[in-house]
Amino acid sequence: MISGAASLLRRWSAAALRGPGAYLLVGLHATIGTLLVYSSPRSAISFLILLSSLGTALAVKANAAFKLVVILLLALVVMPVLGMRNIFYLEILFQISVFAALALGLNIVVGFAGLLDLGYVAFYAVGAYLWAFFGSRQYYYLHTEAGTQTGTAPFLLPADTFYIFVFLGIIVAAITGILLGLPVLRLRGDYLAIVTLGFGEVIRVLANNLDRPLNFTNGPHGITPIQRPTIPHFFVDAFNGTFGGLVGKQVRDVDLYNVFFYLFALVVIAVIILVTRRLDDSKMGRAWTAIREDETAAIAMGIPLVRMKLAAFAAGASFAGAMGILFASNRTFVSPESFSFLQSIGVLTMVILGGVGSIPGVILGAAVVVILNLQVLQGLSLYLAALRQSEALIPILNFPWKSVPNQFDPAKYQRLVFGIILVLMMIFRPAGLIPAARRQRELAKDEGY
Repeated sequence: MISGAASLLRRWSAAALRGPGAYLLVGLHATIGTLLVYSSPRSAISFLILLSSLGTALAVKANAAFKLVVILLLALVVMPVLGMRNIFYLEILFQISVFAALALGLNIVVGFAGLLDLGYVAFYAVGAYLWAFFGSRQYYYLHTEAGTQTGTAPFLLPADTFYIFVFLGIIVAAITGILLGLPVLRLRGDYLAIVTLGFGEVIRVLANNLDRPLNFTNGPHGITPIQRPTIPHFFVDAFNGTFGGLVGKQVRDVDLYNVFFYLFALVVIAVIILVTRRLDDSKMGRAWTAIREDETAAIAMGIPLVRMKLAAFAAGASFAGAMGILFASNRTFVSPESFSFLQSIGVLTMVILGGVGSIPGVILGAAVVVILNLQVLQGLSLYLAALRQSEALIPILNFPWKSVPNQFDPAKYQRLVFGIILVLMMIFRPAGLIPAARRQRELAKDEGY
């Protein structure tokens, strides 16, 4: 009886994911999610339902044009409007975009070329500090003590040079990737991981200590304020004229920065996906695959090992450099604490969780990790904090919530949760949530299928 019900459920699922049922499912999912968030802007569950509709649109077997229209409507219309009703949602989407770009970059190094990099966040820091120095007043404080700035100096460059520095960040981070790759060309496996880990720590320590003899980074105090690019007035007027009624209020310039950075991050993500897909299907991508599988065989086949490894480091680093520029401008503040070793481990977790070598997989991995961190764990912690301030009792135990210590807040166990998830993934789904086809075939061969 149970097997019959399971078989019936599978047939219904298959029917819902193809044909007319697929179009109806996508439309209903997106509409219900939008209405739920619009009516309850602070509901985390409603937002998760809406966000999952993007996955439904990608999963169904429907016309590609239809799927593209739905995704564009959700990303470019629905999300900005709902984000103006609750700016925290735009913050979540921005962080998903940033970490998806970082995960795509690391996926080139780890997934395509098979080079385990534990210091990837260093390239992110290079981009962030590049704009932090030239987009702030820090140049005029080179001869002052860290933390003693008065804030009366002018900015070194106009705010709109931010757009030029996005490309400069790509170039500088790529050069940094090449400089990292040069001394580690003969290393592999654990030795390569240790060296890259050390490189990431070197960059963080430099950012922490380059406040003397010349104050380049302002040390542990960080650099602030960092300029944001100006938003054209026609963009503000167009947004208010088109979506002002849906938002329910006139949106100010300062609020639209959240929409601007979200849309800018989407553009960067689209470019990165396009470049990554082209690289994966290119001669260079096949060379990276050969190096990952067997370096000795790759050399015997005439693959230039040195050039290909350096290209992998440079390509992966360039994505992180661009996002570092965007991060610094969005936050208007950078400090060494933002680029710790745990950040590198977090990005690597996203790659492993989504699927090593899988482009959609690492994006999904980034979304899952960010949502768990910002939405689920923090939401549960806030809910428990509210219960501790009430006179409510724990059911059955009749124990007062206010006596439960803060040490039980879920947000404090973020790394533990991610560790458990990784262990379970390695046991039950080692190829990731959306495995790369090549990786899936390798695991099936190893298991004898």
